[in-house]
Amino acid sequence: MNKNTYESPLLSRYSSGDMLFLFSPQFKHQTWRKLWVWLAKGEKELGLPITDEQIAELEAHECNINWEEAAAEEKLRRHDVMAHVHAYGLQAPKAKRIIHLGATSAYVGDNTDLIQMQQGLILIRRRLCKVIDKLSNFALQYKAMPILGRTHFQAAQLTTVGKRAALWIQDLLIDLEEVNHLIDVLPFRGVKGTTGTQASFMELFNGNHEKIKKLDAYVTQKAGFKKVLSITGQTYTRKWDYLVNNVLASLATSLSKFATDLRLMQGLKEVEEPFEKEQIGSSAMAYKRNPMRSERICSLARFVISMPQSTAYTQSTQWFERTLDDSANKRLAIPEAFLASDAMLILAENIANGMVVHSKIIERHINEELPFMATENILMEAVKKGGDRQILHEEIRELSQQAAYVVKEEGKDNDLLERILASKTFRLERKDLDSILDLQKFVGRAPEQTEEFVNKEARPAIEAFNDWKNTNSEEVKV
Repeated sequence: MNKNTYESPLLSRYSSGDMLFLFSPQFKHQTWRKLWVWLAKGEKELGLPITDEQIAELEAHECNINWEEAAAEEKLRRHDVMAHVHAYGLQAPKAKRIIHLGATSAYVGDNTDLIQMQQGLILIRRRLCKVIDKLSNFALQYKAMPILGRTHFQAAQLTTVGKRAALWIQDLLIDLEEVNHLIDVLPFRGVKGTTGTQASFMELFNGNHEKIKKLDAYVTQKAGFKKVLSITGQTYTRKWDYLVNNVLASLATSLSKFATDLRLMQGLKEVEEPFEKEQIGSSAMAYKRNPMRSERICSLARFVISMPQSTAYTQSTQWFERTLDDSANKRLAIPEAFLASDAMLILAENIANGMVVHSKIIERHINEELPFMATENILMEAVKKGGDRQILHEEIRELSQQAAYVVKEEGKDNDLLERILASKTFRLERKDLDSILDLQKFVGRAPEQTEEFVNKEARPAIEAFNDWKNTNSEEVKV
């Protein structure tokens, strides 16, 4: 690393090797060369005078790019595509005259962008499936463990640890569906010429419309796309960039919600993210266990959520068939959004695979609030034993206020149950309260809901794809 030169933290600290390679100069320019090979092959099949020898020469140099020659030519010509056409021709002199035949710069530039976005979404889908898998395991493991529900960050009725995790998964399943849909519908620009009219190919094929359509379909099939745009300007509509970043931003909101909930639970000491043996939480406060992974997800999410605005501005300001003010923006807004999304998913998988649940702390928090929540149940039991509901209601109201005063003003434990046991009006025994306060009675169908959701929705959704199972889990970088 050159310590005197800025380096994106997405490279040095956060993203995976797979995603970094996808947006690397090597991948970009070897894809340009693949596109030139596919173009030449398609043109040969359709009758243009291109030889097998020329194609073999091009294929021999698809990946070993002569960077110095390309850089020197670009410095001279100020045109990246023509610089690489020139450099490729130096390595394949017999094929030099047919490289890029009939094409415009957007043929390699735009089609490569679409290939990168499609492959990036596939990588995102794999990591997203792994996160859902790990969270599903966690949800099933803790499907029946009661935890204090919180609305407005105030104590509410009980739920379970697993049910809360199911809520995170639910958001991620929506994202998985959107990612998968976009992979399916993302189109290829194909072979369109300078302003999208295919006029240059009309010249090459002597006005044969069918051959031009076959060439378009041939290159699209070679690139692995199901759909080719029937019309374009010089470029594909930048609406697709906006839609891609929108899906990534949606995923970022889900991951941020998960990480925010975990940060709050870690503050309550109920559930914590993994904390390594030698990890330092604070330079000054040695006891601290900061949720740095969750905080990093939230920080990266903020960045990704902002990216659709950038691509929206780009789409909305394109002039007629094209303008080049999209180029610099696309070089930032698309790769950076993918790299940051990749980093968030690596963190999320790491967290989901190692969350620590502190059951005693959870139980303590429940016990602090449960007496208040159980007042209606206690009231009904006392009525069953012959009490007058109106008298009982007034007394339990007074006792609750007394207990609340003790908790808030004196900092003592909630003693409402002891006050009720001491009351001659209620005439309840300890065994009565133990039965009333059985926590499983307060979580409703949360355990069953969680199990049904994971087994009938989450698992089938990720089992529809097999490639994620062989995707390596990345270590969280520094």
